[in-house]
Amino acid sequence: MHRPLFRVVFTVAVSFALSACGFNPSTASSKHSAKAPASPKTSHRQSPQSKSLVPWGATAASSILPGDILIADSHNNRILLVTPQKKIVWQYPKPGQPSLLHDDDDVFFGPHFDEIITNQEGYNVISIINFKTRQVVWNYGHAGVPGSLPGYLNTPDDAFLYAKPKGDIITVADIRNQRILFISRKTHQILKQYGQTGVMAVNPPATYSAPNGDFPAPHGGMLVTQINGNDAILLNRHNQVRYTVHFPSFLSYPSDANFTPHGNIIVAFYTNPGAVVEMSPTGKVLWLYHPLSGPGRLDRPSLAVKLPNGLVLLNDDYNDRVIVINPKTNQIVWQYGHTGIPGTAPGYLNIPDGLDLLPPGIVPGGHNPIGHHLWSYPHNGY
Repeated sequence: MHRPLFRVVFTVAVSFALSACGFNPSTASSKHSAKAPASPKTSHRQSPQSKSLVPWGATAASSILPGDILIADSHNNRILLVTPQKKIVWQYPKPGQPSLLHDDDDVFFGPHFDEIITNQEGYNVISIINFKTRQVVWNYGHAGVPGSLPGYLNTPDDAFLYAKPKGDIITVADIRNQRILFISRKTHQILKQYGQTGVMAVNPPATYSAPNGDFPAPHGGMLVTQINGNDAILLNRHNQVRYTVHFPSFLSYPSDANFTPHGNIIVAFYTNPGAVVEMSPTGKVLWLYHPLSGPGRLDRPSLAVKLPNGLVLLNDDYNDRVIVINPKTNQIVWQYGHTGIPGTAPGYLNIPDGLDLLPPGIVPGGHNPIGHHLWSYPHNGY
């Protein structure tokens, strides 16, 4: 995969720094297997209420995963939708068909779950795919050609699709151009941008240094992650800084900071060994996951999200797996993919680099009401 130059793996004196800061992260137990058992099956006679809790295409509800997982299988140039029982129920392209994607770094459902937006980071293109037809219906950028002029991107990350009264808007963190763009779907015009093109400086909101996250925030705001700033900045809808959360200095390369259901911030660190941290808006570390060895060790994870049940879902990119961690025990309780073994067969991934959650009760491909998923959480302005 074509990665930005900023994704450098640092060698850090982790043990000393952890002791100095008072942290003592637990490593994952060697007793658990790479794959956790599937969730217990429910009775075939389900009440209407229990049926609504069964994810689309799944055989039963799950206490671990509330919905299906959309996965950007970047080095296989494909997108998968996987049930909690680890069954592939949808994929782009169809098996045996050629893919128009190259290095699909992230994938997110559109606000009505009828479309998928993906940024092809190393290919400098954003694409929107119709879920039902599997057709690419919109592109922005020049394939394989980085640039900063209108119509060009340079290492785009985290593209999101918003449904607005005056037309759809796409946002994207344009990493090497040091900016966040707001693009009109209808006209392909840049409506506005945060940061100054080509100016790499940690001075938000005027300038940014390698922004790689632009997650929607409450009331039309945005949570921006800076790689070189090792921080996340909450902006309001007027591009004013509400607060900045500085991540622990013994960690580096924050990736895709986003909000938990309770309004805290969770972020993955794209290093080897990798880490995940949950922090309060005031900068207090609430949870740290950073095994240095064993089956729980992460290798350049790029996105971690906290589920409504308190478990943490993340893509562990270079371990070729998507996992769920129980923060109370720091154990892996669910896994899709074989650790460190890339592949294309069912059950295998090749550098999964993004994910989204399809909530139960949602039928993808239809025009569903705007719902709560990875980035559309309560009070975010929808």
